[in-house]
This record gives sequence, structure tokens and C-alpha cells, in this order.
Amino acid sequence: MKKLAFLLVVSIISISAFAQTKSFLDVPYLETSARVDTLVTPDKIYLSITITEKDSKGRKSVEEQENKMAQAFRSLGINLDKQLFIKDLSSNFKKYFLRQKDVLKSKSFSLLVYSGKQAGDALAALERLKIANTYLEKTEYSKMDALELELKSKAVKKAKKKADALTAPLNQKVGNAIHIVDSSQPYYPRTYARQKINVYAEAAVAQSPEPLDVDFEQIKVETSVNVKFALSN
Repeated sequence: MKKLAFLLVVSIISISAFAQTKSFLDVPYLETSARVDTLVTPDKIYLSITITEKDSKGRKSVEEQENKMAQAFRSLGINLDKQLFIKDLSSNFKKYFLRQKDVLKSKSFSLLVYSGKQAGDALAALERLKIANTYLEKTEYSKMDALELELKSKAVKKAKKKADALTAPLNQKVGNAIHIVDSSQPYYPRTYARQKINVYAEAAVAQSPEPLDVDFEQIKVETSVNVKFALSN
């Protein structure tokens, strides 16, 4: 008896769902899609920096190079507490063998800067300190979530305008949206293949002491929607 009652409830639910689907399909509707995009300049730029004892002549210690790097960054207005991070939190130092005789230490950092100009200043400072093991990790736009929502709203408005234009010659009115699909791809920070940044020799730095105020390549952000609008005469 309980099994029969269960089957009856399932049948009622199935019939109800079918009726709702059929009712939805019976409504005259117009389907439109729209896409909008924009370009933004990344405002969070991460540089990877590795200091090793062999990076400079005379086998300067990692600690000595680290302190000089910190002083140089402070002179550029970089907040070390908020912009410089140790990449390997489990161990500050990594040790490795060179020619099976010397044990050398290395330490890796991630430096966060907010503009191409600040990145250029930091790289120039590292070059003067003979710290050349540096590469670009990733770039981000800090207000990406808000931007994506803004673009989605614009895409829906654009879809509505297209619907109005399509129905105007037919003397029909566009009603409420009865189905919306967001087909946008989520944005992820742009990462880069590990490639050493070439910082030119001291002569070149001396000729151009001030790096150009040039931003990184802009990020293209786009969104697309598909909307079904009810129609009425």
C-alpha cells in the first residue's frame, strides 16, 4: 500500500512538471542573445624573485642580499608587509649542492606591485643589486567581480534592445523575461610561463635611469547572455 502511494505521488509530481513545461512552451516568446566586452589594465602584478648565494660575485649571503633588496624596495615606497611575501612558507631557505662540494642557499619571494611603472622600478633596483633571477608570475584586476556583474547587466539590456527592434515591425510588445542563460566564461588571473626577465646591464640602466611609465597588456573581459522574452500583441 505504501509503495502504491509513493508511485501515486511520483506520478502527480511528474504530471505537474509536464504541465508546467507545456505551459512554458505555449507562451509566445522571442529569444535573443547579446555579448559585451571591455579592456581593463591590470592593477595587481606579481613578480617572482629568487635570491641565491651564487647570484653575485664574492658569494654574498642570501641574508645580505635580502636586506639590501628590502632597503631598495622601501626607497621605492613599497610596503614590505603588504607587498613582499615568502613563497615557501614551510621553509624560508632551500639548500642545494653545486659541484657536489658547496651547499648554497636560496630564498624565493613574490612581489606585488600595482603598475607597470612600479614593476619597472623594482626590476631596475634588482638589476643594480645583481639579482637577476626574476620573472612575471601573473596579473590581475582587483575589481573584476564588480566589472563582470556590470557587463552582465549591460548584456541583458542589450538583449532587450534587440528584442524591441525585432518586434517593432510586427506591432508586438516584449514582455517579461521568462528564461535567462548566462553563457559567460569565468575570469581567471592571467598567468605566465616561467621565463626570466632580462634586465639590461648597468650601462643601459645608467643611460635610462627612469623606467618608462608603461602599463602591462590590457585584459579583455567579456560576457554573453541568452534571453527569452514573452511576447504580446
